[in-house]
Amino acid sequence: MSRFDNVFEFDSNLDGNGLAIGIVMSRFNLPICEGLLSACVAELKRLGVADEDMAIATVPGALEIPLVLQTMAQTAQYDALIALGAVIRGDTYHFEVVSNDACRAIMELQLHTGVPIANGILTCDTDEQAEVRMQPKGTDCAQAAVEMANLQGALSND
Repeated sequence: MSRFDNVFEFDSNLDGNGLAIGIVMSRFNLPICEGLLSACVAELKRLGVADEDMAIATVPGALEIPLVLQTMAQTAQYDALIALGAVIRGDTYHFEVVSNDACRAIMELQLHTGVPIANGILTCDTDEQAEVRMQPKGTDCAQAAVEMANLQGALSND
């Protein structure tokens, strides 16, 4: 269904069948990250992404995520990538550095590689906030990755 007569509009497509998805997860704040990963993988499966079409790499912390995403993107094996991590505010400025630099690097990678990257790095004030957000954010990232992979595919085929 198009909103405008005679204007082509790309439809949202959440069909994960045949898509290859790479996931990079931080091990820092591991219980939160495992919750993100669990929700993400469950949603990818629900959307039709096969187990053998998923790959998971873990890294020490959020700042290491972009390098592995870059390496995965450069292989041209993945239709989309997902970054999962949790940065919890502490008493130092380090929270802002990690949050800002990891997110900036992920955005730059998307733009330079053309591979969609769903950013699931939580930036929360407390562990409790992160626990509440981990399941919905993991699910959202799976949906964003599949939708963007399909959109990029549709755009490059036109």
